[in-house]
Amino acid sequence: MTAMQNRVAIVGVGYSETGRMLPFSDDQLVTQAVAAALDDAGLKQGDVDGISTTGGVSMSIGSLLGILPLNWFFTSSLYGPSFAETAVMAMDAIASGSCHTALALRVIRQPRAGDHPIAAITAGGPADGPTRVGGQQQWTAPFGGSLPAAFIGGLQMQRYMSEFGAKEEDFARHAVVQRGHAMRNPEALFREPLDVDEYLASRYVSKPVRLLDCDYPVDSASAVIFTTPERARECRKPAVLVDSWAMSAVADIDMALLDDFTSNAIGHCSDTLWSRTDLRPADVDCAGLYDGFSIITFEWLDALGFCGRGEAPQFINDGHTGPGGSLPTNTDGGACNVGRRHGANFCIESVRQLRGECGERQVPEAEVAVWSNATGSFAGAAILTVDR
Repeated sequence: MTAMQNRVAIVGVGYSETGRMLPFSDDQLVTQAVAAALDDAGLKQGDVDGISTTGGVSMSIGSLLGILPLNWFFTSSLYGPSFAETAVMAMDAIASGSCHTALALRVIRQPRAGDHPIAAITAGGPADGPTRVGGQQQWTAPFGGSLPAAFIGGLQMQRYMSEFGAKEEDFARHAVVQRGHAMRNPEALFREPLDVDEYLASRYVSKPVRLLDCDYPVDSASAVIFTTPERARECRKPAVLVDSWAMSAVADIDMALLDDFTSNAIGHCSDTLWSRTDLRPADVDCAGLYDGFSIITFEWLDALGFCGRGEAPQFINDGHTGPGGSLPTNTDGGACNVGRRHGANFCIESVRQLRGECGERQVPEAEVAVWSNATGSFAGAAILTVDR
């Protein structure tokens, strides 16, 4: 047993209402998600003494939720696929004794005009006058590399195809498998059948990335409650233990100067994750692997050791990630089908699988799950197990 094992448990998970352009503020969405997670755990506000937040959650969230005073609080300005950061900080706080029960929160809303620079372009048209960039972006933004579909999805997918011989049809088959999972999930936003020809007919966003390779923008908040195993066993649902967790950073967040676009922080994070557990890839029953762009799931499959490097296309084509496969992956349908939650859905779906709550999409006798988040310059992941 390693020093991390069995020191943290998950006892509650919850989502807010989810949809496009909902009439709710960030804080209202967070309040909905927290209420759902507390009910899931059978806890009250007063049982929580720590909050971990990032991206859109206000500093006053403790007061708004009626959760004060707090023994521990963390907030990050990091925007993007950053739920892993929020979760890892909460897990560290529990393991260190800084608090005994912590909420990890993530909220995301579709851009409205005036929210931030990208929103000004998306919703209100380009601003008058010159736009200035610095740092590594000076080498990418002037050439169209300012949006994630280009500098993350496009560059990584193109490099993966060039280095390992992957074809667009491989990504098409992955999208079909993901949709197959989503069709079994009543919470998924896309549940219609999808075939390879439909994928190949979808438009390019940043070649070779197609629209169906991208997570679906929504308004949504997610909440996960972490606590000690001892407290977890007194909660409403069966405890899910965190066997191992890791978070890595290997480059500037702009990613422009990464030495390796097909492994990046994912490779370092995966190595660290396995070094902190006695479990091995063959022990994992199901996985939730981040898919802000579909290429990222391929990278995680390779890096976590479920297949050899560059072998994710064949692993998927052989049926391993689909229903009934050796490693059902993204069983909720992934963010491309349930909506962009910047990684939180993979944690929540993993918890639900280990509790046996997933109905038609349930992985039989699931006892070990891996979930992951992010790519490029930073990445995070965790291994979850049932409380044996």
